[in-house]
Amino acid sequence: MRPTYKTIVISDLHLGSKGAKAKEVNEFLKSNSCHQLILNGDIIDGWQLKKGGSWKKKHTGFFRAVLKMMDRFDTEVIYLRGNHDDFLDQILPLKIGKQFSIRQDYMLNTHGKKYFITHGDIFDSITSQMKWLAYLGDIGYTFLLWLNKWYNQYRSWQGKPYYSLSQVIKQKVKAAVNFISDFEEKLAELAKAKGADGIICGHIHKAEIKQIDGITYMNSGDWVESLTALVETHAGEWLLIDYPSFDLKSELTSIWADSSLPSKEKVAVI
Repeated sequence: MRPTYKTIVISDLHLGSKGAKAKEVNEFLKSNSCHQLILNGDIIDGWQLKKGGSWKKKHTGFFRAVLKMMDRFDTEVIYLRGNHDDFLDQILPLKIGKQFSIRQDYMLNTHGKKYFITHGDIFDSITSQMKWLAYLGDIGYTFLLWLNKWYNQYRSWQGKPYYSLSQVIKQKVKAAVNFISDFEEKLAELAKAKGADGIICGHIHKAEIKQIDGITYMNSGDWVESLTALVETHAGEWLLIDYPSFDLKSELTSIWADSSLPSKEKVAVI
């Protein structure tokens, strides 16, 4: 059987934390396949596990699903270290056979283009230099996700669809908006320095595909709030797909394939 996609990139699962949507991401992997699966950081949430987080059967189920993809489709799996799974620093780099490796970052060569892939925390001074403040922020974020859970249970009782309260709050806070913009621009500069055509990241839990100064910036989002994945088709087109539709965002992001659109119009569309 031919895999559904050439490449699938997912990040920020935070397995081991209460907010992890392990059941949903497992369903996504069982419904899709690829030649290359890139796990772009924060797959396992070591921070939460240290603070008493729980590892559940469905979290182990994620790795079972990955192993099945490797066995059935000969999928190559590349696990890139994130800030929440920084315990991997002790074994980097690691390669097991021809199909599985753990790395700091990765340069993807596909369809005549190069994409530098990194989790993205290298440009977050808080997580890299002030870990005590990052841990404090993680506590606040965990509370926000807890509030989000109960709010959506109430919405479900009223027959209303899921609504990411935590995402909306982040989008309304000016400091968060400025941080995201600065984060994206710095990563685009990194891609240029690496001689790459684009950058693929995670970390900030905001799925996106857009052009920044001639560089294709792509963020795979997360599986705590937005439940999104970044995929490359066999024709070389990059799309964002989300759970549970698996293709809700593709109609919007495929607009990027039309290079005739000015960059400002493209940003407005996304």
